Amino acid sequence: MELSRRIASAIVLIMLLFTAQEMGMSTVEARTCESQSHKYKGPCLRESNCANVCASEGFHGGKCEGFRRRCFCTRHC
Repeated sequence: MELSRRIASAIVLIMLLFTAQEMGMSTVEARTCESQSHKYKGPCLRESNCANVCASEGFHGGKCEGFRRRCFCTRHC
């Protein structure tokens, strides 16, 4: 009888640990807003250049997108 109580207690403890771990790992991802750069000229060949121009426009970063290779600035919204 004592052994079954210990096993049951251990199982409950393990279940609580897994539940607490799952609850602690939930993260919320921010949405990313995009806007085409107004200052970047020409086709976007290097994302680092695009990101630098976007930083000067007040955004957090930038990336090259699309068939026409346009620079799109990104920020969290």
